[in-house]
Amino acid sequence: MRFASLGSGSAGNCLVVEQANTRVLLDCGFSTNEVLKRLQKLALVPEQITGILVTHEHDDHAKGAFKFAAKYNTPVWLTHGTFKMCQRYLPENAKLTINIIDSHNHFEIQELNITPYPVPHDAREPTQFTFSDGQHKLGVLTDAGSTTPYIEQMLSACDALVLECNHDLTMLENGPYAWPLKKRVGSRLGHLDNQTAAALLARLDSSKLKHIIAAHLSAKNNTQELAKQALSQALNCECDWVGVAEQAEGFAWRSLN
Repeated sequence: MRFASLGSGSAGNCLVVEQANTRVLLDCGFSTNEVLKRLQKLALVPEQITGILVTHEHDDHAKGAFKFAAKYNTPVWLTHGTFKMCQRYLPENAKLTINIIDSHNHFEIQELNITPYPVPHDAREPTQFTFSDGQHKLGVLTDAGSTTPYIEQMLSACDALVLECNHDLTMLENGPYAWPLKKRVGSRLGHLDNQTAAALLARLDSSKLKHIIAAHLSAKNNTQELAKQALSQALNCECDWVGVAEQAEGFAWRSLN
C-alpha cells in the first residue's frame, strides 16, 4: 500500500491511495488536464484510477472530480449532503456512477478498506477518511476547524498520517486576509492551525507511525518550517522527518509496507 499527493492547498487538492491494482483519488480540485499532468509524474494514467472520493463541496476539493469522472467513466463516492452541494459541477448529460456513503459506515473499493468519519467544517456533510489494506492504515484529516474525541479515535495507530496544518495563528492574525475570512479560517468550522494539529498528534497513538505529512498549508498564513516544527515537537522527532504536501508538487509515493 502506498500514497502520493498531486497537490495540496487552497488552489487544489488531490491525494492518490494505491493498493495492488486499486487506485483512488481523494478529492479532485484540479482541472482534468492538470490532473493528467500530475498523474504522469507518478507514472499513472487516468484509466488506472478505480474511483474518486470527495470529502466536501468546496472548489479546491471537488470542482474537477465530476468532469474527470465523466470523461474516464470513474465512479464517485461521497455523502448525500456533499452530492447535493456539488450539483453545479456536474457536466450536462453526463453519465456518472455516484455512490452515496454514510459518514459513519465502512465500505470497500476493491482491495482498499475505507472508513469515512465526519468532521467539523463549514460544508454540508463533510467527511474525511482512513484507508487500510488489512495490515496498514493511512489516516487523512484536512478541512476541519477543530478536533473531536471521535477524530482522535479514528486517527490513532496509523502507519501514515496526512494532517492539516493550514495556518500559523500569529501569521493569520497579522496577515492580509479580511477580518471575516480570518474569522472563518480560524473558527471551529474552519481549518486546523499548526498548534491545534500538533496537540491532536500528541494525543494519538503514534507507535506505528512511519510517515507524517503536513497538508493544506496556507500560502499566506503559514510556512513549511513552522508546520514541520510544530509536528516534530509533538512527536519529539527531527523536523526533516516531517513531510509537506506542497501546492505545486504534492509529494512523491510513500510506502506503508
